[in-house]
Amino acid sequence: MLHLIRRPLLALGIATGLGVAGLAASQSTEGMGKPNLAANWGSSSEKALRPAAPNRSDIPWFQTLVDEAAPGSVLKPPPGNYAGPVLVDKPLIIDGGGKVTVDGGGKGTVFVIDAKGATLRGVHLKGSGDSHDSDDACLNVRGDHHVIEGNVIDDCLFGIDLKQANHNVIRENRISSKPFDLGVRGDGLRLWYSSHNLIEKNEVIDSRDMVAWYANHNIYRGNIGKRSRYSIHFLFAKDSVVEGNSFYDNAVGVYLMYTERIHLRNNIISHATGATGMGLGFKESSDSDVDGNEIIYCAVGVGSDLSPFEPDTTIRFKNNRFAFNGIAIRFTSELGGNVLTNNIFEGNLTDVVQMGRGVADRNQWDGNFFADYQGFDRNGDGVGDTPYEANDLVDRLQWRHPIVKLLMGSPAVEALRILGQQFPVLRVPSVVDPHPAMAPAHPQWSTWREHTQR
Repeated sequence: MLHLIRRPLLALGIATGLGVAGLAASQSTEGMGKPNLAANWGSSSEKALRPAAPNRSDIPWFQTLVDEAAPGSVLKPPPGNYAGPVLVDKPLIIDGGGKVTVDGGGKGTVFVIDAKGATLRGVHLKGSGDSHDSDDACLNVRGDHHVIEGNVIDDCLFGIDLKQANHNVIRENRISSKPFDLGVRGDGLRLWYSSHNLIEKNEVIDSRDMVAWYANHNIYRGNIGKRSRYSIHFLFAKDSVVEGNSFYDNAVGVYLMYTERIHLRNNIISHATGATGMGLGFKESSDSDVDGNEIIYCAVGVGSDLSPFEPDTTIRFKNNRFAFNGIAIRFTSELGGNVLTNNIFEGNLTDVVQMGRGVADRNQWDGNFFADYQGFDRNGDGVGDTPYEANDLVDRLQWRHPIVKLLMGSPAVEALRILGQQFPVLRVPSVVDPHPAMAPAHPQWSTWREHTQR
């Protein structure tokens, strides 16, 4: 029963800023006064109202062009700078050709689409307000069947904010937040009660998070996320696909919280470092697939807490590469239910951490390759003669005394590891994989450098 009470309370904290950092960010706005609702007309959950006046008087108002365009027509504005805010409340194709800028003048939300079947293409949006209370954004999207592609979005608190918006395409946009500290930036891309959307080939850089809250059946494909907090944060979101993305230099790669049936495949997640660095995280989530991903150079590759959470479900890790992480996989749940097959573990300081006593056999391991495996294959079948064991005397010593990590790989520590293996009084057996592979499978990995140099 406790988890039924705790989940809404945690969700409330997360919804105000996604955890401790976000809560600190929301608290930092206290004393700034009430938001100017007239300036932030685009933040209401009701039908968006037409803005009364432009925020800048020295350049043309883009709203005038929108008002003059017939529903269903194509609007190709003359190149130049225009003032916001703007409301599109009819089906309309707006094509800026990469030569049109709409400037919000530092007030409220710059551009709102509240219709069905609109297109916004090749426009530079900038200059929102900086209020978290009113979710000041470059682009607020409502309604269904929109196409948002090829736009540049910067100097805005929030980037693209979908609210109860379904069956939309968000493609090839470049998004960044205001140059604030990480905790007080807005989200680069947020889906709130928005489902069946395609999020494809976008760049979300120097933002806070890309989030999906109560948003199901979405596809995230071929996106780049860097120098942010969460590349993607799922909260009470189900049945989504995350494939072919590159997430690096973020605090956390992908985090699943109270989430089910997420399919993560063929992604690269790297350099999630720092005290909270984590490539892939699970919190009370269930029934998901992690297939063909590279998780490299992270403080923790996979961190799993009470996952899978739903009874009689599993989380399946297959054909992934975990390399050069501090800890490749850390399970802190005694529930078990994780299935790991044909994964590669190489160059990690610690391959596996399984917290709790007598829980190793509750997760299923088979055919994984461990670069530090010290067994033999006398019959040549490609499978080690003895099981792969982890969490030995040295591993447990470094959990209790983290400073020991500074000496990992040193002759003294390696000698202690050998002693722990040879002397029964010091031996702490923990079988991980009963059938370790002697050589790694060689899927056609895209190299990390190819993605980071894009």
